[in-house]
Amino acid sequence: MKGTIAAGLVGVTGYAGMELARLMTSHPSMELVRVTSRAEAGKKLSDLYPFLQGLGPGELEVTEPDPRDLATSCDVVFLAVPHKAAMEIAAVLLEEGVKVVDLSADFRLRDRCTYEQWYDVPHTRPELLEQAVYGLPELYADRIPLANLIANPGCYPTASVLGLAPALKNGLVETDGVIIDAKSGASGAGRGAKVPNLFCEVHDSFRAYGLPKHRHTPEIEQEAGLLAGTDMVLSFNTHLLPIDRGILATIYTSLKDGVTMEAVREAYESFYADKPYVRVLPEGKFPETRFVRGTMFCDIGLVTDPRTGRLIILSAIDNLCRGASGQALANANLMCGLDISLGLPTAPLMP
Repeated sequence: MKGTIAAGLVGVTGYAGMELARLMTSHPSMELVRVTSRAEAGKKLSDLYPFLQGLGPGELEVTEPDPRDLATSCDVVFLAVPHKAAMEIAAVLLEEGVKVVDLSADFRLRDRCTYEQWYDVPHTRPELLEQAVYGLPELYADRIPLANLIANPGCYPTASVLGLAPALKNGLVETDGVIIDAKSGASGAGRGAKVPNLFCEVHDSFRAYGLPKHRHTPEIEQEAGLLAGTDMVLSFNTHLLPIDRGILATIYTSLKDGVTMEAVREAYESFYADKPYVRVLPEGKFPETRFVRGTMFCDIGLVTDPRTGRLIILSAIDNLCRGASGQALANANLMCGLDISLGLPTAPLMP
């Protein structure tokens, strides 16, 4: 695409929509021209987000989501809506030749029955599942630029799959007995007013949730299995951290006989050598959520435990940027023939 690329955002009032609006303020080649919300239609975007006052997107009027209007106004549309809501909107936009990046789960799972089992709703557009490309640039950079529909990965799967990818692809670990112990900041639960997410419920506490049937489980198993070349069943366990944003996944795997730490490190550094948004940390260094806050980086730490024969992988991302909106923007960049890095910050939000 040439010239300024017109973008639409369906679902601007959630945290993912908020983050995407923030990122778009500095994009040199893409401009938000439509932002939608049923509840907030008629307001200016800066009324919802005062931090956009005086910035380009802040002057946009929030409108009702109308796929036909979006199709006539936009080259690419981001769908930051709950699962099930994206199916029909995506179908209309694709029929009109608009590129779509879906941040929901509606097109992430390649098997319709698996989706319906885990999300407990019928998939009304199964014909689009084969068309959708899973939007993890480190694995699908060759397919994303050719795609019209991107299934933007979940936040937990992004951290988990990137952590596991080199070990599984190179056959360094056993494919059974993998345990992912993952922790997320409170923004991962969404912006809705729910008692478990209130400040007094989250602050100064730490708890597990979603065990043992978190809906990101089949997504992780799908991508891990493709990397390993065999079906995988793993244990995925989630916890809520008393912080705003960030994910830290600690992944326990069993090393295959004869695999050394040197071989592990060589495999990881080689796999990610040309992938600038994954940083394999030096030996003895482990990732922290604050060092990736607000960025596309995934920091990976590695340690082997000779006593138990385990490879322990630590993976940290920002759940809102790398785990949602930043990754969606990176995918849109690639779809539109732009450099992946446009509009994406490199320095973390500190302190």
